[in-house]
Amino acid sequence: MDPYLNLLETAKSQGQLTESAVKNISDWLNQPRYAEYREELVAHIERGDWKKLDDAFWTVIPFGTGGRRGRMYPIGSNAINDRTIGESAQGLADYVLSQPMSGRLSCAIAYDTRHRSRHFAELCASIMVANGFEVVFLDGYRATPQLSFAVRNFGCACGIMVTASHNPPSDNAVKVYWSTGGQVLPPHDEKIIDGVMQVQQIRRVAFDQALAEGKIRFVTQEVDEKFQQVALKSAWKGSRDVNIVYSPLHGVGGFVVPALLRAAGFTEVHEYGPHSSPDGDFPNVPGHVSNPENPAVFDAIVVYAKSIGADIALATDPDCDRMGCSCPLTLDPASPWATLNGNQLGVLLTDYVISKRKQAGDLPKDAYVIKTLVTSEMIRGVAESNGVRCEGNIHVGFKWIAGLMDACGPEGFLFGTEESHGYLIGTYARDKDGAAACLLMAQLAADLKAGGKTLHQRLDELMIEHGVYIEDLINVQMEGSQGMSDMKKLMEKLRTTPPASIGGLPVLAVRDYGSLVRRTAQGASEAIEAPKSNMLMLELGNIDGVPSGNAIAVRPSGTEPKIKFYLFGHETLSESSQASLQQAKQTVLDRLVAMKKDVSRGL
Repeated sequence: MDPYLNLLETAKSQGQLTESAVKNISDWLNQPRYAEYREELVAHIERGDWKKLDDAFWTVIPFGTGGRRGRMYPIGSNAINDRTIGESAQGLADYVLSQPMSGRLSCAIAYDTRHRSRHFAELCASIMVANGFEVVFLDGYRATPQLSFAVRNFGCACGIMVTASHNPPSDNAVKVYWSTGGQVLPPHDEKIIDGVMQVQQIRRVAFDQALAEGKIRFVTQEVDEKFQQVALKSAWKGSRDVNIVYSPLHGVGGFVVPALLRAAGFTEVHEYGPHSSPDGDFPNVPGHVSNPENPAVFDAIVVYAKSIGADIALATDPDCDRMGCSCPLTLDPASPWATLNGNQLGVLLTDYVISKRKQAGDLPKDAYVIKTLVTSEMIRGVAESNGVRCEGNIHVGFKWIAGLMDACGPEGFLFGTEESHGYLIGTYARDKDGAAACLLMAQLAADLKAGGKTLHQRLDELMIEHGVYIEDLINVQMEGSQGMSDMKKLMEKLRTTPPASIGGLPVLAVRDYGSLVRRTAQGASEAIEAPKSNMLMLELGNIDGVPSGNAIAVRPSGTEPKIKFYLFGHETLSESSQASLQQAKQTVLDRLVAMKKDVSRGL
C-alpha cells in the first residue's frame, strides 16, 4: 500500500485532503477489517477523487440525536455503507450482550422506503442473529413508531430502524432503540459508540438461512393490528364530519395512516395520488425532500384539496414519525389556505388533548406534558392554565421526551411535542408518532368545524388568551470538514463574545448548555440545571432591557451538516380583542424579521 499512502500524503500537502481524512483512509488501506473495501478505495486514489475521498473520510460518522445518519457512499468512515451500518449493528450487539439480561435476547428491525433500506435492514438482522439474537422483522415498509411499539410489545432488548427520516434521497441511517422502545440515552449511547469504534470483525449469517431456521420472524401483520388498536385509544367521541386529504410523501405512511383514520370513523379520506407510491427518490416533492416542516410540500396537495372541497390536508415524512398540516383560514369555501408550523401544531394539540381528557373525566392528578427547550413556550402557558405541569427543560431530540416520560412516570403523561413536527400521545411507544398525530388533527378539525371554526381561528383564540408567540427557524448548511470547522468557530464566537443586541433588542444573557452556565451581559454567572448539549440560548430583553420572552437558540444539528437558529418572538396583548391580537402579531413578525437580518449578517 506504500504507493497509495504516498499519493495521500501528496494530496494532503497540496490541500486536497485533510489530515484526518488521510488518517482514516490509511486505516482502511492497511487494517484487515476493511479488506473487502480496499479495491474500491484504491480505484478512488488512482483516479484522484480527492474531494469524494475527503468528504467520505474526513471524520467517523457520529451518533447524533437520531442515530447514525448521513450520505450513502460505498466506502468511507463518514458515509452510510455496509461497513458503517455493520459496525453500528455489531457495536449494538456487543454492548447489549455485555449488559445484565432477563428474558429473551431479541431485536426488532424495521425499514422505510429509502434506497437500500431493505438491504441495510437485512444486513442488521443477519448480524444480530450471528450474535445470538432472535429478530422480529417488519417485512415491508413500516413506520418508526411501529418499530418503537414492536420493541415494547415483544419485550426486545433493542431495536433498529433503517431510515434517514426527512433527509434528501442521497441519505440513509440507522436509529438505535433500547428495551424501553426509545432511542438510546446516556450512558448507553456513549458506550454503544465506544463499542462501534472498537469493532474489528462483523459477524454475519445469511439472512435467508436465519429466516428458514426461525431465527428471524416476520411480524408485520401482528404489529399492524396491535399498533392500530393502541392508537385508536385516542379516538375520542366527537364529530367525524371532515374531508381529509393525506399525503405520505412517498414514504411508509400510506401503509398506516389511511387505515387508522378509517378505523376511527373518518369516511372522507383521500390519499394524494402523486405522493402515494413508495419511492426513495421522492420524485413529486419540491427539492425531492419529503419534509412536512417545509410549507412548499403542501402547495400541490392544497390545490387538489381545494378541488374536492377538503377541510384539511395532512402529510407525514418518509418514516411517518412527523406530521404536517395545512387548512383554510376560515370555513368560507373561498378562504385561502395556510400551513401550520410545528410549534403551532404543538400548541393546538396540547390544548386539544388536555380538553378531551378533561371532558372524559380521566385527567390524571399528576398530569404533565413535555416539550423541548426549543419548542414554543406557549405550550407551557396552555398547560399550566389548565392545571397541567409542563416539563420543558430538555434538549432537542424526541429521545429526551421519551426518557423523561419514564423518569416522571408514564401514568401521568398526556402529550409530548417538539417544534420539528414530532408528537406523541399515549404510552404504547417511546418515539414520535405521525400516524397518531394525523388522527388527533382529524378529530380536532372535525370538532372545530362542528363549532364553526378552523384550526387557525382556534389558534387565534389561544393567543388572545395567552399572548402572541411566533417562532421561526433558520437552517445554515455547512457541509464537509470546512463546514464543521466553521460551525465550531461560530459557536465559540457566540460563547465568548456574544452580540450586544439582536434585532434591536439587547442580549441580556447567554445560556451555555455545553458548560451549563448562564452568563449575563454584566458578567454575572449561575449554574444551569439541564443535560449537557452543544446549544446556546441568547435571552433578549425589550428596548428598555426588561426580560421579554424573546430569544434565539443556536444549535449545530446532531444528524445533519447544518447549524440551526431558533427564533422566539413574544408579545403580550394590550386587551383581549382581535384588533389587539393583530397589532401584537405584527409587532412580533417585524421583530423576527429584524432578528433574521442580524443572523444572516453573521450576528
